[in-house]
Amino acid sequence: MNERQSLYQTRYGDADVPVPQATSAVIEHLLSHRSVRAYRPDPVSDDQLAAVIAAAQSAASSSNLHAWSVVAVRDPERKAALAECAGGQAHVREAPLQLVWLADLARLHRVAERCERPDEALDYTEMLLVAVIDAALAAQNAAVAAESLGLSLVYIGGMRNRPEKVAEILGLPPRVFAVFGMCVGYADASKPASIKPRPPQSVVLHHERYSLEQQDAPLVAYDEAMARFYESQHMNVRGTWSVHSSKRVAGPASLTGRDRLVEALDNLGFALK
Repeated sequence: MNERQSLYQTRYGDADVPVPQATSAVIEHLLSHRSVRAYRPDPVSDDQLAAVIAAAQSAASSSNLHAWSVVAVRDPERKAALAECAGGQAHVREAPLQLVWLADLARLHRVAERCERPDEALDYTEMLLVAVIDAALAAQNAAVAAESLGLSLVYIGGMRNRPEKVAEILGLPPRVFAVFGMCVGYADASKPASIKPRPPQSVVLHHERYSLEQQDAPLVAYDEAMARFYESQHMNVRGTWSVHSSKRVAGPASLTGRDRLVEALDNLGFALK
């Protein structure tokens, strides 16, 4: 088995997965991604951070609006406060660098004020979506760049658990919202992370028209692949991926505070018309 076959088999948790002939170093780099939650104390340098942010700024931006920002947090007390907001996740506190990615409409508001022009469109949900998408695209570019430098990372959606508190910790003005965090650092080799399988392509890839029915059998196979993964990682996960995912969407309580996101966004200056 060659390295490319191994990457595909690991990514899909399937020894029989078809391996495309089309390949590149970039694709193989992306296939190797894993979420890392244990880090060495070695710092991420300012030079590395500058290169990662340049990669982030090279992502597409809707209408060239650049409706995102990022706060780099290294201060131990501030990281600890963010970790508390994110449900007490230890890796938020322990990673040498926390990047908090922001949907940022404050800059456009300020620009409009300086130009003495109206900015009523900022109060519409479309503009929040633009900012969130911009932030996500920039962050994923940053993630790929960081990993290419030998760094590791994990996204932290828990920044949305307590949006107002995160805004207070980071000094965010109105119309700025922390979409997610990102732990960045050098992986602790004594606690290795593994590549988590993804669903078969037929679950997410549709040709010409969308089909729910075509996903049923592949999702059964994915349940089996994830069961093997959980067992290999000695993870105490009860039930299948389908059961686990169903629990995450069962009701407001499963959203860990994010059920009040509309209220929080209003408090942060987003009108959401």
